[in-house]
Amino acid sequence: MVLGAPLALVAALVSARLWLVGPAWIALVAALLFVDALLAPGRRRMQLGLTAPGSMSSGATKPALLQASFPRGVAPGSVEFAVDLDDRLTAEPAHGRARTHERQAALPLTLTAVRRGEGRVHRVSARWRGPLGLTWKQRDDALDKVIPVTLDIAGVKEEALRLFSRDPSVGHRLQLDLGGGSDFHALTDFRPGMNRRAIDWKQSARHGALLAKEFHVERNHHIVAAIDTGRLMSQSLLGKPRLDHALNATLLLAYVGLKMGDKVGLFGFDARPNVSSGVTSGPNAFGALQRLAAKIDYSTEETNYTLGLTQLSGQLSRRSLIVVFTDIADSTSAELMLENVSRLLRQHLVLFVMMRDEELEAIERKAPEEADDVSRAVVAASLLRERDVVVTRLRRMGVEIVEAPADQVGPALLASYLDLKRRDLL
Repeated sequence: MVLGAPLALVAALVSARLWLVGPAWIALVAALLFVDALLAPGRRRMQLGLTAPGSMSSGATKPALLQASFPRGVAPGSVEFAVDLDDRLTAEPAHGRARTHERQAALPLTLTAVRRGEGRVHRVSARWRGPLGLTWKQRDDALDKVIPVTLDIAGVKEEALRLFSRDPSVGHRLQLDLGGGSDFHALTDFRPGMNRRAIDWKQSARHGALLAKEFHVERNHHIVAAIDTGRLMSQSLLGKPRLDHALNATLLLAYVGLKMGDKVGLFGFDARPNVSSGVTSGPNAFGALQRLAAKIDYSTEETNYTLGLTQLSGQLSRRSLIVVFTDIADSTSAELMLENVSRLLRQHLVLFVMMRDEELEAIERKAPEEADDVSRAVVAASLLRERDVVVTRLRRMGVEIVEAPADQVGPALLASYLDLKRRDLL
């Protein structure tokens, strides 16, 4: 229509009678637009849908499919699709064009679960041209489809099975539980190769035979995972929030601990305690802990160690292994944390899990190329130094420390737990 305006002006200058060329051109284009819109497939006749997985694990990718079908009338040659997701999910590609084949167009997508929670597909859109290519028709469908993003439970169980196959002592203790630990089991005849310190001299003198004490591994230890769910634990590390790494490690510990006969509990806190399961045992305990862990959401609150750890201490009636997942922001919060940890150590065994920030270490080691690099390196070195000071003070207090990269924190925690059991420190 715009391109015809100069031609109509030239025609009017040549002859006054030709001024009708302009309105005629406009009418022609408008008629073509109307015909194109009329012949294009209607929005109501088109069927638009999304085929997506029912649930996803955090960090996993799964295929999805956007589909448009035209059961009646003329189908367009191609359809453009778009999908609107919340920040817990990403789609690749988020929009694209697909050719129509047998009255159907389909655009394959790859969905990636970025963060735990309820991922939502807000709406899907499709648009197509008329047969003359002059008009667009578009349809937007509000789906509000929920795709739960859960923890990687399959990975937890695979890691546990891998541990059992790699460490024969674990399987042996699960089946027999004799010959180790410190819990008295029975008296037996002393045999060559047994520890002489196990001989019970009084019973041997009474029965006129050399008898020895037989021990088995203690069960029913209480293990409580105290997880800081505050602001710092929501920050990403190796592509996943620190909180997700902590929850995966907790479930791995719970799975193995329950298999070995111990009781496991989950406790979460930020500005105030928000999750408390108490210690549980039995065949259904892992499922209950799994569902409770999936409900823990990310928080922007600052962590209150005094309130959280004090309430945890009040809930524990016997000596327990308390596994603390947290991150250190500054010396002030570290002092409050150390003060409350010292109270826990009077009755309980405390194990701290620290995730190495490899990104921060890389910033410190990077050779400076400009002035900003120097500033970043100085700040990174200061943060790492404060962290080392806190870790050193914790070790001097008698706290067990597990320090590993975020993606290896689960196996490292499990190895430390098994070592504590072998040393009978629980």
